[in-house]
Amino acid sequence: MQEEATQKTIAFAVKTTKLTAGVLKKLIKMYLDSQKQKANQPKHGKISIKELVGQNAGVSNIEVTDGNIKSFERVAKKYNVDFAVKKDKTTEPPRYLVFFKGRDADVLTQAFKEFVKVNEKKQNRNRVSVKKKLAHFKEVVAKNKNRERAREHQKDRGQSL
Repeated sequence: MQEEATQKTIAFAVKTTKLTAGVLKKLIKMYLDSQKQKANQPKHGKISIKELVGQNAGVSNIEVTDGNIKSFERVAKKYNVDFAVKKDKTTEPPRYLVFFKGRDADVLTQAFKEFVKVNEKKQNRNRVSVKKKLAHFKEVVAKNKNRERAREHQKDRGQSL
C-alpha cells in the first residue's frame, strides 16, 4: 500500500504512426529537459530565508506587528516580490519580520501601501457577525410564535357552545 502512495503517474500524448523506442526516447528526453528548466528557475513569492539569501541580491527587512500576515502574502505575490517571513516569538504580541531583496524596495513599499489600505478597509467595516444575526432572528421568531399561540388560545376560549 505504501508503494502505491509514493508512485507518480505521468501521461504523455503523442501523434505518431508507429510507436517505436526512438519516439519514446525523444518524448522522455523532452519531458526531462522541461523538468530541468523548471528546477533552474528561481522561486517567486514566499520563500525561505536561506533561499532568499542564496540569490545574492542583498536582503532588507521590515517589521510587521499585524497578525494578519496572510493578506500581505497575497499582495506581495500580486507584485511578484520575493520575500521571507520570520516570526519573532520573543516579544508579546509576536511580531513578524518580512525579509526581501534590496532591489525590490520600491515595489515592496507599494505592496505595503496596498496592504495597509486593504487592512484599514476591513477594520472600518461595521459588519455584524452571522452568528449574532442568526441569534437575533431566532429571538424574533420565538416572540412571534408565542404571540400566535396566545391568539389561538384566546380564540379557543372565546368560542363556547
